[in-house]
Amino acid sequence: MGIIGDSLDKATANTQTRPIPKSAQAQMRFLVKYAKGSTRAVAQRLGVTQRTVERYLKGTLKRPRRELADRLAAAVRQDWQPRVKQRAQRRAATSDGLVIETRARFGFTAAPGSTDDGRMRRITQHLPPAYAARLFDAQSSGATEQQLQAIAAEGLQEVYFKDSGRRADGLLVEFTDIDYVEIDF
Repeated sequence: MGIIGDSLDKATANTQTRPIPKSAQAQMRFLVKYAKGSTRAVAQRLGVTQRTVERYLKGTLKRPRRELADRLAAAVRQDWQPRVKQRAQRRAATSDGLVIETRARFGFTAAPGSTDDGRMRRITQHLPPAYAARLFDAQSSGATEQQLQAIAAEGLQEVYFKDSGRRADGLLVEFTDIDYVEIDF
């Protein structure tokens, strides 16, 4: 995914109430339980043999090589506490909204006589629940990074630059050259 999609995933992961299992055996046990007991499905997901998964479950293998440890941790992180993640996303999309912090180049299309040169800005802004809902819906439907970026740009345009409709009526914001984006809810 891209920088905004990864930030949404990271913010969602930060809502977890318990840490993920530490040992490879506990992580494998969780994945097999999540796959309803299918060691074959876990093996296909991780790119290892079914026998390797069984060895980790038994405890005969304890320390996976680096690539497998990374894939294993990522798979557990993705499936860990799905209801907690969904509840946090629903709350952000219906009542709380989200906070976006970014450093990027913002350019403008505005009325004649005003400057439209883009410049780097660091912005921390709370976005209303409507934009959070649009971002989550777009992400879940497989939107591209440019589409997520356009939704975030529209939210920043309306809330930060136009002050929720109180100024800069015809302003259109371009959100480019993203240095970083951090999202929290």
